[in-house]
Amino acid sequence: MFDALSEKFQSLFHKLRGYGRLSEKNVEEACAQVRRALLEADVHYKVAKDVVARVQAKALGQEVLTSLTPGQVFTKIVYDELIELLGGSSPEIALSGNPAVVMVVGLQGSGKTTACAKLARLLHKKGRKPVLVAADVYRPAAVEQLRILAGQAGAGFFFQEGANPLAIARAGMEEAAARGDDLVIVDTAGRLHIDEPMMQELVEIKDSLRPSETLLVADGMTGQDAVNLAKEFDSRLSVDGVILTKMDGDARGGAALSIRAITGKPIKFLGVGEKLEALEPFRPERMASRILGMGDVVSLVEKAKEAFDVKQAETMEEKLRRKTFSFEDFLVQLRGLKKMGPLEEILGLLPGMGQLKGMKVDEGELVHIEAIIQSMSKAERVNPRLIDGSRRRRIAKGSGTTVPQVNKLLRDFEMMKKMVQNMTKGRLPKMAGIR
Repeated sequence: MFDALSEKFQSLFHKLRGYGRLSEKNVEEACAQVRRALLEADVHYKVAKDVVARVQAKALGQEVLTSLTPGQVFTKIVYDELIELLGGSSPEIALSGNPAVVMVVGLQGSGKTTACAKLARLLHKKGRKPVLVAADVYRPAAVEQLRILAGQAGAGFFFQEGANPLAIARAGMEEAAARGDDLVIVDTAGRLHIDEPMMQELVEIKDSLRPSETLLVADGMTGQDAVNLAKEFDSRLSVDGVILTKMDGDARGGAALSIRAITGKPIKFLGVGEKLEALEPFRPERMASRILGMGDVVSLVEKAKEAFDVKQAETMEEKLRRKTFSFEDFLVQLRGLKKMGPLEEILGLLPGMGQLKGMKVDEGELVHIEAIIQSMSKAERVNPRLIDGSRRRRIAKGSGTTVPQVNKLLRDFEMMKKMVQNMTKGRLPKMAGIR
């Protein structure tokens, strides 16, 4: 997400750090590079022009020109402008009414039905009792897809055979109220393009249900088409916000940086993967940090809280202190790490990791490590010193790996334990010999 844009900004800021002070000339050069980076990321030309004008006006101020740290000051100016461009504060989803109704709209192929299930799962984890209503009667298998996703998301499901979309939506809301569900998410029909019958149907559903939120799902990979789509839907339905999907792909990010400025409508969620948990509330300040290569430690901590149990983490820490941390414990931690998401995404949340663009994380290595540990007996996991040559051959054969791979894991595990134990004692680990 925003990889190309982030790389260009980091290159620019690195160059600025080499200046003793900022002059009007290098401010103009830097602003020209900011404009070029935004346009290449498919940001709307008017938005790019306005952002650069504001950055240049602030950067030419006397306080910046006399600063001894021009790179840092210029970075802060761009950071503040990006936050403003992305909406300033974090938009919240409004859920009023009993049940609260969220109407989800969008074109076919944008990931709308999956976005409904992702939203249901996210809000279910926050204590809501959602029900997904299948009001898309046109796309083949849309109803069955939503039924399956509802089960995976921990949500209820409603569909009325033979009824039209408006009748289904009404009946679904009534059924939810009767069952005590407090949230209704209506998956409406999409089309391959915007047409009048489609828009009129959506208008009628909205007028009847009076949803507390009308959310547009837009494909982030379509760039400026997503911005134009938002304008069209908003002109007829007055949408409350946008869910941008497929932001984990090679999207240049221009849609995310342009939608708020062009339409005035906030981005409320980002779809960052195919799994149901891959939906993030949109946080402008965190997104600006990621774009500028400053990381997103807050999001990293939130992911860790979801993946790891607090009491379990305290137990693990105590085991490390007492030198009783075993492969059994390591396997638990490894599975928790995998729950946090793809490793490249997790590393991308760490400050400074943007400098390592192009570094590929071998997720398959984690699979091998897990297979090796699972091939050990319980006694071997608790006491790795039992693992002699014959046992290593047996473990390698059972895990589909090689003896050198088993040897490497045993060495790395012992090294990791020593490093952590040294750090818990307040000492820095010796780095000699670590490759």
